[in-house]
Amino acid sequence: MLFDKLDLTVVPGQWVWLRGTNGRGKTSLLRMLAGVSRPALGHIECLQPVVYLGHQDALKGDLTALESLAFLVQLHGKHSACDLPGHDNKPLLAALARVGLASRAHLPVRALSQGQRKRVALARLCLTLPGTVWLLDEPLDALDDQGVALVLTLIAEHRAQGGAVVLTSHQSVPGADLTVFDLGGGA
Repeated sequence: MLFDKLDLTVVPGQWVWLRGTNGRGKTSLLRMLAGVSRPALGHIECLQPVVYLGHQDALKGDLTALESLAFLVQLHGKHSACDLPGHDNKPLLAALARVGLASRAHLPVRALSQGQRKRVALARLCLTLPGTVWLLDEPLDALDDQGVALVLTLIAEHRAQGGAVVLTSHQSVPGADLTVFDLGGGA
């Protein structure tokens, strides 16, 4: 058993860092919160829509960055601020520009660095509705200092619009109002 008697409540505007050693259950907990996995006992109640970005980028190497982002938006369309009417790529291109990939939009994902792939996945967050709960598994991995600053900016903007964030990270996460939920030893 990874954890027992776990009680976690996240409110609009809050961000929570799930912290713990490798194998402690951080990803498993995020997957349960996202509805991808089920807890053996107990229940999870989500009152707001959830957007889950796993630690793997979920991108197809043969698709371009733009096509990959379009696929992710269609996959999570009901929680997206982007309906993709017809072939209007403007919102997608704006999201890619926001994460610094405007010039890479038409390159196949396989031609992108690991950090650029992470940015394509993060561009999905630029298209979510206010008030959603972001579940981010290792969102800072493979990013340079500018990429980390971008993630923190996106999180701050999302929280200011009433969204909440639950993330895992093996790196320190800076934030004066960050709630740390430690899954160490006695969780």
